Amino acid sequence: MAEAPPASPGGGGGSHESGEQSPRAGGGVREQDRFLPIANIIRIMKKALPANAKIAKDAKETMQECVSEFISFVTSEASDRCQKEKRKTINGDDLLWAMATLGFEEYIEPLKLYLQKYREVLCSFRGSRFTL
Repeated sequence: MAEAPPASPGGGGGSHESGEQSPRAGGGVREQDRFLPIANIIRIMKKALPANAKIAKDAKETMQECVSEFISFVTSEASDRCQKEKRKTINGDDLLWAMATLGFEEYIEPLKLYLQKYREVLCSFRGSRFTL
């Protein structure tokens, strides 16, 4: 794959080394605003590893960039769909559609189950005196 990835809505399409930003980034976007918090990434990575495993700094940073770019990629596709349908809110079904459109079909069923359970929990909270 020699093609460069499309610019992401979070400004990740600019050259990281040269400090360039994509036009959508609106100028000087701070790195911490473009990427998910590294502490969250590390916590998730550690859950998949044995307790005594170590993770190199460059591995953590690379995963942070990849995960953030993946989320921007899927969200951008879902956003395009919403704009075409003249909707302003991206929902879980839009994200599932985007993932299928982008070739991530193998993730759809587990995510559908997760979304269904999430909605069930959300409904049970809405039925109580607490709201989310």
